[in-house]
Amino acid sequence: QVQLVESGGGLVQAGGSLRLSCAASGNIFNINAMGWYRQAPGKQRELVATMTSRGSTNYADSAKGRFTISRDNAKNTVYLQMNSLKPEDTAVYYCKYSQSVFGLEYDRWGQGTQVTVSS
Repeated sequence: QVQLVESGGGLVQAGGSLRLSCAASGNIFNINAMGWYRQAPGKQRELVATMTSRGSTNYADSAKGRFTISRDNAKNTVYLQMNSLKPEDTAVYYCKYSQSVFGLEYDRWGQGTQVTVSS
């Protein structure tokens, strides 16, 4: 199966930028989509941005115009560029791949990376 490792999180002031990376390894095949999700303390995990295998993207309303999801197929890496960060963006950010194996779809998650935005 696919193993995912996120990096790039940290502490940033409001208005600043961060770029998260998600490096994939292992059996990287039949990937239908990849995406970024986040979970703030006391809240449910929520979608931030996704990209299908064909490159179609989808963003949460809170991310539109500020965040950009992209990928580098040669490096098996997905990125999330985050600009104009706000304190409410503070959360643990997770990368997810949706993989088909023998007709069944599985979600593969990374361990998460903390993003903290100070006001």
